Amino acid sequence: MEMPLRSIRMLDLTRLLPGPYCTMLLADFGAEVIKIEDPQIGDYARWHGPKLGEESALFHSLNRNKKSFCLDLKSEQGKDIFLQLVQTADVVVESFRPGVMDRLGLGYEALAKVNPKLIYCAVTGYGQDGPYSAFPGHDINYLSYTGFLDLQGERGGRPVVPAVQIADIGGGSLMAAVGILLALQARARTQKGQFVDISMMDGVVSWMQTILPDYLATGRPPRRGESMLAGGRACYGVYETADQRFLAVGALEPKFWETFCRIIQRPDWIFRLEAPLDEQEKLKEEISSIIKTRTLSEWMDAFKNQEACVSPVLQLEEVQADRQIKHRQMIVDVEHPALGTIQQPGIPIQLLDTKGAIRSPAPSWGEHTKELLLELGFTEEQITQLKKENTI
Repeated sequence: MEMPLRSIRMLDLTRLLPGPYCTMLLADFGAEVIKIEDPQIGDYARWHGPKLGEESALFHSLNRNKKSFCLDLKSEQGKDIFLQLVQTADVVVESFRPGVMDRLGLGYEALAKVNPKLIYCAVTGYGQDGPYSAFPGHDINYLSYTGFLDLQGERGGRPVVPAVQIADIGGGSLMAAVGILLALQARARTQKGQFVDISMMDGVVSWMQTILPDYLATGRPPRRGESMLAGGRACYGVYETADQRFLAVGALEPKFWETFCRIIQRPDWIFRLEAPLDEQEKLKEEISSIIKTRTLSEWMDAFKNQEACVSPVLQLEEVQADRQIKHRQMIVDVEHPALGTIQQPGIPIQLLDTKGAIRSPAPSWGEHTKELLLELGFTEEQITQLKKENTI
């Protein structure tokens, strides 16, 4: 199968979520991703619950199409082996705090000396410089510093933590994948590698396109639950049904709002689409009372074949059976040699000619160490000695 990244070798030193999600996207399109894992503990994500066999379901999903190489980067032998691998690589991805790789003697400048064409991508919370660069952090912290978290939730309520990791994936993984691809494109012209500095906090700021430009232009800060796309308008929100389910309404445009109002038998509300905020609150209360008179199924029947941007708030067991999810193959069966058939999220990027594919399951811890050492020219005896010394 022809795959767009089939000639690219990546050394992945990342753990948990942001880095592995980035390299998973690239591995799905043919990149050879060699996951460098510590011989003593490996990627922490392996040991989270719930598990499928020996590793977590999360690890199986994030690390498909990859190889695992155990290596102690703190030992001199481990560093030497890593440098040999770097000579064969196109990309290195790491997610340590700034300075960690330099202290190991394996920072960008050191690696670029042995491979000037190397793309080196560092994914960190706050970037390589600035007053926060040495701070520890998690998704919630990057969201809080950017003001994103302050805007999550209902009017008059407290900030609500998102159910998925927006900063980790949106601000980190996706930005890193784009940065790596841009650097590879630049290298095709210049024959030189470069450093890709990805800050998850930077990425979140960039995501705030429907909020931040308006504030910068007017100087008027939005309040939680008051902006158009964050619950401020009655036409864009979630309403509870008679059976304690929820209906999502996204009738932003006049034509959709008009249809919505007619279906709920309140055509007199059509002109109130852009009413003032206080009036919107009253409108939401009245719509809530109406939506609570029918079950979710009854409302979906009422809106069937109507263009109103109304949808059910599905639960995960319903998502798995959803016809659009099935059609787009966004939950797929993956064959595992020990576990049989397991299910994972599918590939979200659809290319017509050079499609992505799940070619192999997540590797066992250190599964490809011997294979790659033999490729580098190590003998069986040398590999045995490296194991005795806990270098691999």
